Amino acid sequence: MDRAQDPLDEVANEQAKRRWTIVDVAQRAGVSVGTASKALNGRGSLRPETRSRVVRVAQELGFEPNALAQSLLSGRTFTVGLLTTDSFGRFSIPVMLGAEEALGEGKVSVFLCDSRGDPERERRYLRMMLSRRVDGIIVAARRVESRPPVGKGLPVPVVYAMTRSEDRQDLSVLPDDEGGGQAAVEHLTSLGRRRIGHLTGPERFEAARRRAAGAQAVLAGAGLEFAGGQVFYGAWSEAWGREGTAALLEREPEVDAIFCGSDQIGRGVADALRESGRRVPDDVALVGFDNWEVMAEACRPPLTTVDPNLGEVGRVAARELLAAIEGGTAGGVRTVACRLVLRASTVAPEPAGERVAAGKGRARG
Repeated sequence: MDRAQDPLDEVANEQAKRRWTIVDVAQRAGVSVGTASKALNGRGSLRPETRSRVVRVAQELGFEPNALAQSLLSGRTFTVGLLTTDSFGRFSIPVMLGAEEALGEGKVSVFLCDSRGDPERERRYLRMMLSRRVDGIIVAARRVESRPPVGKGLPVPVVYAMTRSEDRQDLSVLPDDEGGGQAAVEHLTSLGRRRIGHLTGPERFEAARRRAAGAQAVLAGAGLEFAGGQVFYGAWSEAWGREGTAALLEREPEVDAIFCGSDQIGRGVADALRESGRRVPDDVALVGFDNWEVMAEACRPPLTTVDPNLGEVGRVAARELLAAIEGGTAGGVRTVACRLVLRASTVAPEPAGERVAAGKGRARG
């Protein structure tokens, strides 16, 4: 065939001369402009073959939707505000990265503001976000403690990540700290440990209380109680790990496992056990919480720990916000399952290096 008559060349030449519109896509696919728009935006109830035909035609033409036109047609700006109280914390950063990743998949841009824990600064940023007509807002923090809602009667949906709104009508996404505590102690009891102590952070922290509750539930189910007869609440520090270990050993010298409420505490516990002449994990198995790798891997021996899956917390929050923007979500609390990461402080790690913790994320009202 003469190349001048090659239909593929004709299409290529035509593409080079003009910019295709959604009207062209609709005409070539044999559908209305509205149907073509729904097919390309993944909206509406269309037959699969219709949606596939429209997408195929758009790809053949090299059609790319105009962002401004999409915004005008849908009434959306395809931007989301991410309001954080701590943009530099090691807990909030994974949450924000996970949210940004999920929003990027939906071709939504992120407008980041850091209030630095200042209520007035937060109010100013909130007004700024609304003036820029964001489609929704994610409020992120470094702790799961409850906080006042950012506003009442806002014109856009709001989802809270790694923090809980005091308004039960709001949607909050949190790591399943209770499930993480259960997974830690289930692992220890599966190794035959029976005198299990628990050293954790300040009792005023919800995360500390929930992790302790999960651990206690597993012990009670096995007919056991905490070594030393109590939860040892203290500080989120290596110093408390060393101090708390001394107090625990004084009350229960035969302790054979310790679940720590954080990796920092765990590293202090490992030091104290070594100084007392006890071997980890031979004499005392050790589990931490947070999977703060720089801390857990520097521990001697490397620390088995519970990973709260903070990136997934951010991703779930972003997906819930996108659903809310479309009008399809409800309030309450969503929890994200933790993972148990095995290292040498309990047993030699499995090839995968981790397993999913017991108890999936669940909704709580």
